[in-house]
Amino acid sequence: MADKEEEKAEGSEMKPWEQHSAVISIPRFDYNAPTSLLHHSFTGFLVTCPIKREKSATKEAMSIFQKFIISSQSCNSEDLESSDRSNEAKRRKVFIAESDEVSVKCVESKSAAVTNADIGEKLSEDSCVPSVEEETDVGVTDVLSLVKLIRSGMLLFIFQKDHSNDVANTVATIMQSLKSGSLKSPLWCHRIFPIQATCTLNEKELTAAVSKLVLQFVNDDKNKLVRPVKFAVGYNRRGFEEAEIKGAKKALNNSDAIDLLDRNRCFTVVAAAVKEVISDSVVDLGSPQLSVLVELLPISRVMSGSLVAGVSVLPYNLVSTKPKLGIKALVSDMKTGNGKKNSKNLVEPK
Repeated sequence: MADKEEEKAEGSEMKPWEQHSAVISIPRFDYNAPTSLLHHSFTGFLVTCPIKREKSATKEAMSIFQKFIISSQSCNSEDLESSDRSNEAKRRKVFIAESDEVSVKCVESKSAAVTNADIGEKLSEDSCVPSVEEETDVGVTDVLSLVKLIRSGMLLFIFQKDHSNDVANTVATIMQSLKSGSLKSPLWCHRIFPIQATCTLNEKELTAAVSKLVLQFVNDDKNKLVRPVKFAVGYNRRGFEEAEIKGAKKALNNSDAIDLLDRNRCFTVVAAAVKEVISDSVVDLGSPQLSVLVELLPISRVMSGSLVAGVSVLPYNLVSTKPKLGIKALVSDMKTGNGKKNSKNLVEPK
């Protein structure tokens, strides 16, 4: 009976993500995230991908993040809590750099029951050092959580509350690496939207989030603004289109949230917040110096009557204005795993 089951399993076709499940582990969903997102603001990334390829995209995204997030942490000592922690991280990197040689000695010591006295003095069985890949993977899962969504074709990663990251700069670095060829073009991840802040969808919190991010953008010396400042606003109601909004209105008790599901109302609130910070700002959808993007996040298990939005204020080099305002695609001509152009899946939800 067992032999027949094994033959049946071998004959069945494996999904793309299953082919590598033994090599790359997928993080578990953080089921505490929906409650936390209602009470705290988080930074993170919203990744778009083909429908039914979420697990393949998750592994691909984690591979990208572990390269750019962990490496940037190692290079920027200001992100560490203290100088002691910085020194400890440096010592660990040096130690890991020698892990290939050490791990070989570790395996030999286990198989020979530590018969070599010299090796036994330097390294015990319990002091085996993980490989570079293992150390890096642990670092990413320690700072990023995967949040379960109710819509296909998207992934949501958020940073822990005690962790800060310049998500816009991270995405800019990823795009630059793809352009230069130092990073291999992704197969499954289409776009990575950097979420600089989250808030519940109501006028007070949305205004506060936009005002704070616009002020940070203006005060950043990297952003050279020309007066009057041109800006644009983009709004994605993912999972809440016209038919679904009618059903959502019945479940929502917050009239403010219902109002902000309307695009024009959301644009009015965001534009007012921008003008409050930059009095001489004007709307320009063709060539904005800064773009305020609001993403309605279709998070699973959010308290009934509540909606959560991700907000970012981004420079012109990270956004595209046609056919609509949004984050740039990672690769201009995305293809599926079969090598065919993925024109259908490239259509972003409104």
